[in-house]
Amino acid sequence: MKATATDIESAADVLRAGGLVALPTETVYGLGANAEDPAAVMRIFEVKGRPPSHPLIVHIAAADQLDDWVEEVPPAARLLADHFWPGPLTLVLRRGRRVPLEATGGLETVAVRVPDHPVALALLSAFGGGVTAPSANRFGSVSPTTADDVRVELGDGVDLVLDGGRCEVGVESTIVDVTGEIPAVLRPGGVTLEDLQAVLGHAVAVPSTSGVRVPGQHPSHYAPRARVVLVEPEDVVAEAELAQAQGHRVGVFLPPSLVGAAVKAHAVVALPGSQAAYAQGLYGFLRELDQQGCDLIVASLPVEEGMGLAIANRLRRAAGPRPVG
Repeated sequence: MKATATDIESAADVLRAGGLVALPTETVYGLGANAEDPAAVMRIFEVKGRPPSHPLIVHIAAADQLDDWVEEVPPAARLLADHFWPGPLTLVLRRGRRVPLEATGGLETVAVRVPDHPVALALLSAFGGGVTAPSANRFGSVSPTTADDVRVELGDGVDLVLDGGRCEVGVESTIVDVTGEIPAVLRPGGVTLEDLQAVLGHAVAVPSTSGVRVPGQHPSHYAPRARVVLVEPEDVVAEAELAQAQGHRVGVFLPPSLVGAAVKAHAVVALPGSQAAYAQGLYGFLRELDQQGCDLIVASLPVEEGMGLAIANRLRRAAGPRPVG
């Protein structure tokens, strides 16, 4: 059942008391705590099994609150916030005094965003403060895109789960570091590189490594129980059938160019042709193949433009530190 106004008020009370609330956003469900309560923030790390050196994202209710949480707002940050918030964009800025070091992994930078979901925004308004909220799952596993996913993942580790339906974007927010001279994408996500560059009017850096720690950088992340193997699109069927013949219970992500092709495998997911639909369904597809008992998933990377960049990033992390092909 979708969250009611009463549920939202109850969730705000839980946050004020130092508890944890799972809340829907347009990207994935988050595990929220009062951003100014160090003890509550540390409980997030305990419930998720997340290393305390991994910073969290502070969610706020509106762009005009940004100055309350950061030391300064450079022009590029203001421009991006005004254009993309509410929305799946996170900005990394210098930490303001309201943000405890527990929420930043000990860093002097903080990641901030305004989510684009009516339930999340209503909760932030009712609570009246910032909410730290990484994805509501065990550290390194597949992010949740429904309230049921959260309940399966975290059980009674969460004090209250707000149901906001299935997440519309389906992958996490784009993280942009705006502390330097040139904005840099540290994690591709729901706002595309092309959209960022169109608004800024110039190229945006996409460094392969960064000195700024942000969520989702662990070598193995967003991972199902099954091992994920990445191959070229034309090799998906052959690789899957070979692994199945070797005794694996194989799940296949069948790319749009091969939909309708016969493949001998334990389970097959026919991927949608739309990148947006693929992104929205990605984590659900991974969970589905886990639930069907697959021990190996064969997939290929999409074209890395638009939302394809975010999807490819998640698949690489799900596959872990193994070579492609």
